[in-house]
Amino acid sequence: MDREVEEKPVRAHVVAQGRVQGVGFRVFLQSQATRRGLSGWVKNLPDGRIETEVEGTAVLVDEFIQAVKRGPSLARVQDIEVEWIDPGSQGSSDFIIFTGSG
Repeated sequence: MDREVEEKPVRAHVVAQGRVQGVGFRVFLQSQATRRGLSGWVKNLPDGRIETEVEGTAVLVDEFIQAVKRGPSLARVQDIEVEWIDPGSQGSSDFIIFTGSG
């Protein structure tokens, strides 16, 4: 991967299913994003899945997606869906945990 592609901002919308709620998944993802300097959010869905969007360089977002696939130690990720979307223009560097579900 050339340097320009590696540094270009990308944004991914990711939904994970399996045993992903009640196992510290949102805090795990916030930690993974923060240590990579990524912005975005994560929330529980009413159907038991988790949903997240993350933005940063392609390499770091890909590392984050790998972390979603792995999950925290108590999680059991069965499947993830990844959709690449246009990077936002929010300018925020925060990664937010939305509480509740839905």
